Amino acid sequence: MASEKVETIVAGNYLEMEREAGGDAGDGRGGEAGTASSRGKALSSLFWHGGSAYDAWFSCASNQVAQVLLTLPYSFSQLGMVSGILFQLFYGLMGSWTAYLISVLYVEYRTRKEREKVDFRNHVIQWFEVLDGLLGKHWRNIGLFFNCTFLLFGSVIQLIACASNIYYINDKYDKRTWTYIFGACCATTVFIPSFHNYRIWSFLGLLMTTYTAWYLTIAAIAHGQVEGVTHSGPNKMVLYFTGATNILYTFGGHAVTVEIMHAMWKPQKFKLIYLLATLYVLTLTLPSASAVYWAFGDTLLDHSNAFSLLPRSGFRDAAVVLMLIHQFITFGFACTPLYFVWEKLIGVHETRSAAVRAAARLPVVVPIWFLAVIFPFFGPINSTVGSLLVSFTVYIIPALAHMATFAPPAARENAVERPPRGIGGWPGMYAVNCFVVAWVLVVGFGFGGWASTVNFVRQVNTFGLFTKCYQCPPRH
Repeated sequence: MASEKVETIVAGNYLEMEREAGGDAGDGRGGEAGTASSRGKALSSLFWHGGSAYDAWFSCASNQVAQVLLTLPYSFSQLGMVSGILFQLFYGLMGSWTAYLISVLYVEYRTRKEREKVDFRNHVIQWFEVLDGLLGKHWRNIGLFFNCTFLLFGSVIQLIACASNIYYINDKYDKRTWTYIFGACCATTVFIPSFHNYRIWSFLGLLMTTYTAWYLTIAAIAHGQVEGVTHSGPNKMVLYFTGATNILYTFGGHAVTVEIMHAMWKPQKFKLIYLLATLYVLTLTLPSASAVYWAFGDTLLDHSNAFSLLPRSGFRDAAVVLMLIHQFITFGFACTPLYFVWEKLIGVHETRSAAVRAAARLPVVVPIWFLAVIFPFFGPINSTVGSLLVSFTVYIIPALAHMATFAPPAARENAVERPPRGIGGWPGMYAVNCFVVAWVLVVGFGFGGWASTVNFVRQVNTFGLFTKCYQCPPRH
């Protein structure tokens, strides 16, 4: 009965929102006009208004593996085959754990607020608000800084990836010019209101990534090993921890977990969704990264984009185009929470005018565009963002916040979500959280931060800022 009561509280406003969205579907206005209206609303609901557990799964899986799929073979060349596989499994599990923690804190926060009769219609709850409501303004400020900075550079990485990929099917323009073009294209995401409206995009995005992953796997195996291939990794500590932090980044895509949960009609069902999404993602990342590394070996150390080594064909061009579309979708995933923060800052978040909100969002795209032109280092920038930002945003802060929230005995006694069975109760929860914090702080932020920063500075010294065409082959 207690769980049913919580479910009613948590899901209540979503039911009201859906009824309002449904408008006059059942107002008795029969006739052809009413039938046409009903069909239009049904079609809109099918493609546009998502909020089920399936929608959340597609959103998590689609958002988790985008352009990083193309850089994982590069990470394998830095780590070696065995370490590459083990780090994917390890960080996939750890990412699923901290996503679970975020979901627990969201449900705890929302339940407390709705018991106080707080109405969240026309308001999207975000991670920094969860921290504010549960732990106070200092936690809010820290969460806001790391979350927004990570999402900012996450959006930058998508733009860089667009330019890097399109160059392999059309080198008429350099990568910087393609960055300008795709920056304008990605700016159209300002018209997508919220994560409710990513239903069809998440579904298509995952199909596109699935095709690309299996194209990489099959194409690499069909190509076979290049003559004289070597697999010497790991042979340098800098490269080893750079590769490890790229995988940390890969499974740290849950900076938008709260927004995805808020788009669900019953957010408490999210608990295992991220884990299930991660298991599917591993069926894409492990075979593709292993196969490409097997085929090309140490050559990948100078080719951070796997497309650059595979021979051009119709299948490769199709994969490039599909990844471009998916990167547009992922740009929207990363940027939408930034849009929400900006809307709240300037006071237009709860307005019902879609045009006003879209116009207000445009300034958010400008710094993303600019940073993508300054730092076009596809691959190395992933590791840098992973070590310096992802480590805190989606690993350390959620684990610490969970421990702080439930430190008082009364909080543990009245917790909406109890610790999972088999983990050892609250002591087990705290033990796992302490391990996550210690590991990521030392290995992810410490060694990873050192290695990825050294590698990033090396790229700057070699290619320079504002480079026109990063890692482009010389023209003949």
